[in-house]
Amino acid sequence: MARPLVIGNGEVLICFDSRMVMRDLYYPRVGQVNHIVADRNQIGIWVDGDFTWLGDDGWERHLGYRPGSLVTQSWAAHRRLGIELTFRDAVHHRKNVFLRHMRIQNRQDWAREVRIFAAHDFDLDGTDIGDTAFWDPTMGVMVHYKRDRWFLMSARGPGGGVNQFAAGKKRFQGAEGTWRDAEDGVLAGHAISQGSVDSVIGLAVPLGPQESADVYLWIVCANDLKEARKVHSQVLETSPDEMLSQVDGYWRSWAQNTRYDLTALPPDLRDALDRSLLIVRTQIDAGGAILAANDSDIMEGNRDHYSYMWPRDGAFVAASLDRAGYRGVTRRFYEFCKRVLWEGGFFWHKYNPDGTLGSSWHPLLGAKGVQLPIQEDETALVLWALGRHYAVSRDQEFIGALYRDLIRPAANFLTRYRDERTGLPLESYDLWEERRGIFTFTTCAVIAGLREAATMALAVGDPIRSERYATAAAETADALMRYLWSDERQCFLRGVYVRREGELVPDPTFESSVMAVFLLDVLPASDPRVEATVRQLERELWSKTTVGGVARYYNDYYFRVGNDPTVTPGNPWIICTLWLARWYAARARTQADLQPALDLVRWALKHALPTGALPEQVNPFTGAPLSVAPLTWSHATLVDVLLDLADQMRTLPQ
Repeated sequence: MARPLVIGNGEVLICFDSRMVMRDLYYPRVGQVNHIVADRNQIGIWVDGDFTWLGDDGWERHLGYRPGSLVTQSWAAHRRLGIELTFRDAVHHRKNVFLRHMRIQNRQDWAREVRIFAAHDFDLDGTDIGDTAFWDPTMGVMVHYKRDRWFLMSARGPGGGVNQFAAGKKRFQGAEGTWRDAEDGVLAGHAISQGSVDSVIGLAVPLGPQESADVYLWIVCANDLKEARKVHSQVLETSPDEMLSQVDGYWRSWAQNTRYDLTALPPDLRDALDRSLLIVRTQIDAGGAILAANDSDIMEGNRDHYSYMWPRDGAFVAASLDRAGYRGVTRRFYEFCKRVLWEGGFFWHKYNPDGTLGSSWHPLLGAKGVQLPIQEDETALVLWALGRHYAVSRDQEFIGALYRDLIRPAANFLTRYRDERTGLPLESYDLWEERRGIFTFTTCAVIAGLREAATMALAVGDPIRSERYATAAAETADALMRYLWSDERQCFLRGVYVRREGELVPDPTFESSVMAVFLLDVLPASDPRVEATVRQLERELWSKTTVGGVARYYNDYYFRVGNDPTVTPGNPWIICTLWLARWYAARARTQADLQPALDLVRWALKHALPTGALPEQVNPFTGAPLSVAPLTWSHATLVDVLLDLADQMRTLPQ
């Protein structure tokens, strides 16, 4: 379950697996809808009567990106065929077109004809019912369409354009797919097919001994045929090579636009920061939704995915982007949040990229009767992140435009959704979406959100509500220390559960998310209670294998590997390990004190995919990625740690 290469522009997102097979294509919204359900979207090579697909065994592959760019730079070689391929792939930053440059190298000492085949298996709008694929001879292109989804495919090589094509049935009435037609090197030339369809285009590339040649392929995504043809004509007029150069230049400029002083960071960490910012950018829809992840392989174990906007994940990602200076991107996120906030002043579990409600497993009816099925931290963290946005932008007008419909109703909800007796937030689901109670993480989020709401209310001229929010934050902070700090255990509890008679039952499980106490500035990292807590978490949640890393909590079951929690308390998570790095960076007083934080950052980078994509979690015995990759929150957390380190390296004494 991993997507080492992701490229996009906010409307088109394309993901490749480790075999360089295109596995996901989202359009016109990032994360909604995936038009690839199968995996036969790849390149085939025929030479000297021999054929292989790029996704087959027998290829050596190296996947990567051009430095500081969202243009890929990959390589593949097949010794038996004597063929070497280099790739540059990108989605244009302004036009919805996927561009591929493929250089084909003949590694033999004799002349040969290489035939390149590009197979396209789309299930438009996520289903194979009612699709059409047809060859358009007037433009030399293959087209797939259904309703307002149109994909146009074409290619150019040294000898001209596409010289073979076929459209046909797939996975229906015994037909495997038209891709099989390519494997003898000759396509049948069927001009149209309807229903469950796929297609292949091909072109011939003559190569002399040890000679190379350039081939360009592209896919235009459009809402109608007229628009598809227009963009196709623009590709021909501009040239695909020039368009790839445009994309490269655009993203290099974008990555260098951070307003942070990074001069103190080592070059490899600056590169890692750029890569994380670029990967995060691919996961953000043009309408403002920040998606958790877009790796569809997760559906193999659960008929659902991560292509949703969780307000929590989005808030953390937006806050890191705001720190780095990308406030134009985050403004759209906050405007999205304003649109989807429920009339009661809270956010539901998660949302689709278009703002409709996402799937959920939180019930309205619980053991105690009717309940509000939310994770309260999500509402609080959006206010916290928006407050951070205001702190760095000082854009009073933007805050004012959001005050009535987002800031005020959300802060009012947080203020009243508290227990009058204890001052704690009322029960909701935890950030991991697994249990219902009152949690340290949620409580810290509420405190942080209300504090920021008080600041923003004052900024827009509402001092009465500002005082109300500040008072509620102070009362909640007092309750945190009274009920969620354990003198006996000398640490913050994961949370407490409320019995019917009102008794609070503590949950002493070691839980990494209690680091929110310092991550959200409720207490400083140097506070003795924070230090005592983090030291215990590091001891109890560190994986006692050669891999290492911090688990979410003790005896975590999600994608569990290993049965002994004393050895593997849970799989190591990137964000949890980097939270520990943030604590070491925050409490450092000299340059030498930063070494543990640097070691933890390099642990995360060691367990990234070779392209720099960070997973959600890793196998505690092998270090291999588990669950989805890239996880947007993992990259945002790395950005935060690296910005922390940049600050500390620049200012701390030796």
